[in-house]
Amino acid sequence: MSSRTSPSSSTAPKEGPASGRAAGAWAVVLASSIGQFLVVLDVSVVNVALPSIRDGLSLSSTTLQWVVNAYALTFAGFLLLGGRAADLFGRKPVYLVGLGLFTVASLAGGLAQDAEMLIAARAVQGIGAAVLAPVTLSLLTSTFPEGPARTRAIATWAAVGTAGGAAGGLVGGLLTDLLSWRWVLLINVPVGVLVVAVVLLGLRERHEKSARRGLDLPGAALVTVGVAALAYGIGRTESHSWGTAGVLVPLVGGLLALGAFVAVEARTAEPLVPLRLFRLRAVAAGNVVTFVAMTGAFAMWYFLSLYMQNVLGYSAVRAGVSFLPHTVGVIVGSKVAPWLMTRFGTRTMVAVGGVVTTAGFGWQGLVLTADGTFLGTILGPGLLMATGTGLLMTPLTDAATTGATAREAGVVAGLVNTSRQIGGALGLAVLGAVAAGATTAHNARPTPGQLADGYAAAYLAAAALTAASVLLVGLLPRAEQPPPERRAEAPAETAEALV
Repeated sequence: MSSRTSPSSSTAPKEGPASGRAAGAWAVVLASSIGQFLVVLDVSVVNVALPSIRDGLSLSSTTLQWVVNAYALTFAGFLLLGGRAADLFGRKPVYLVGLGLFTVASLAGGLAQDAEMLIAARAVQGIGAAVLAPVTLSLLTSTFPEGPARTRAIATWAAVGTAGGAAGGLVGGLLTDLLSWRWVLLINVPVGVLVVAVVLLGLRERHEKSARRGLDLPGAALVTVGVAALAYGIGRTESHSWGTAGVLVPLVGGLLALGAFVAVEARTAEPLVPLRLFRLRAVAAGNVVTFVAMTGAFAMWYFLSLYMQNVLGYSAVRAGVSFLPHTVGVIVGSKVAPWLMTRFGTRTMVAVGGVVTTAGFGWQGLVLTADGTFLGTILGPGLLMATGTGLLMTPLTDAATTGATAREAGVVAGLVNTSRQIGGALGLAVLGAVAAGATTAHNARPTPGQLADGYAAAYLAAAALTAASVLLVGLLPRAEQPPPERRAEAPAETAEALV
């Protein structure tokens, strides 16, 4: 007894556990951020390599499109299943499964000798990414209690993930030009192995083992089919009008599947997505605002990349380098957001981020011309759009994950990622139609000026969509105290490890 109460012994144990908690906190942030970076990077990195992939494997245009679609469909469809699996089976093992699938599929895709093998590998890669993406967020929300420390962790996650989207063009261009298109996929293998080592050695998870519950397989099947069908139908609008059977059939089928999913979830004892989560105002409103905000946000990378290469004649590498200021803007906005949130509140910062992003989109739409320059056309609007996105996504992600218990962190993270993915896909389809309608080409090959007009119209439409998300900010709740269960999940020393 005396040895436990003596000053020398009572002081020494304090530093060991505290430093261990700090190291564990950093391992969580590192694993979450790198996982999110890989997932987001792979959405865009392949786009730059598509011409080389087409030539290397002699693919048709239709087949080439499935190199992108196979990943996008499985990624969108399996997000909720991946999030729930993390809640049921533990985040560390599910993280390793998702990363393992992603890494092995990347290896298979990089070594593919024909279209079938490449498309199959991309589909499996999308499943791995869908398992991985919700875990990267739920690791943070279940490790850090609601408050400033968790907000800072989410800010790092958001900044690194969004930077992955910005870096995709540069990384893909460099790998394709200097090595080959295969390295766009093969580069994931050494990175994946390194992250596996970090997770195995550095990540300690306290997973609550209880006598529960198998996975809700009927619900999982319905939501996967429903979300994937919606994503497929939206993607079809790039080559088909909204009223054609090729678009309407998957859209209606997806909505029917999601309706059946809601009916199943209301009746099953252990649902994939507990419907009571939507009674949490922060979760419901946060996902609505996220969905609307993402309909415009993806335009920043997509249309500007097309503008630089199709109008200004930039190479893939030069276009990627031109996105570096955007990457800086996103990181700065994401890292400043937590400091501002403590002073002005989450709702205010969502609104401020939305307004800044809207202004950036509007500015970009007004200055896009056929004779644009980097300094006069790209840099200023790009910094404003990117900084606004960083200011917007950190408080929005924090709001959409507030109020849920640690046992439901995975499914809430899956909801947020699904809202982002479907919102972004729908937004790109709508904005692509706007750009095509405003191109005003009278022949099969529009001029650079006509292309610039179309891209400018898309940015102005993106500004309108982002402004709509600002109008919905009032749906978000004002700051509330987290539930006692969440407040007790992580000690102060762990939370403050990120200071």
